[in-house]
Amino acid sequence: MSDIEISFDPGRIDFRRTSDLLMGAYWGVARTDEINRRAFDLSLCAGAYREGRQVGFGRAITDRCVYAYLCDVIVWPEERGRGIGQALVRAFLDHPELAEVRHWNLTTQDAHGLYERFGFRRSTDGRYMRFDRG
Repeated sequence: MSDIEISFDPGRIDFRRTSDLLMGAYWGVARTDEINRRAFDLSLCAGAYREGRQVGFGRAITDRCVYAYLCDVIVWPEERGRGIGQALVRAFLDHPELAEVRHWNLTTQDAHGLYERFGFRRSTDGRYMRFDRG
């Protein structure tokens, strides 16, 4: 996706649009703007941009050395199916501060195929997934 830029600069994130989309997602319906703001502030967040306009978001809850939990990966509805989710996941896995993280987890109900491309595998309950480096 050469036309997609991934940035970890929190100042570029369109908080309003991102928070609204997350609160409308099945996993974020109980959230508020305040909860999202605190979650973003305490996580490593990334935005996906096309021509300077945000088209996706993701965040990792991490200690940046042992463990990372990938979450809130979301692509704007009008931009889905263009590889933006893949670009976000790849950017997190390749991020220099996360290069030593060996244990990655995430939860999904409907995007298993996306994460399996990167080596995540389903757990026994079919919802939780884990990726262990090395």
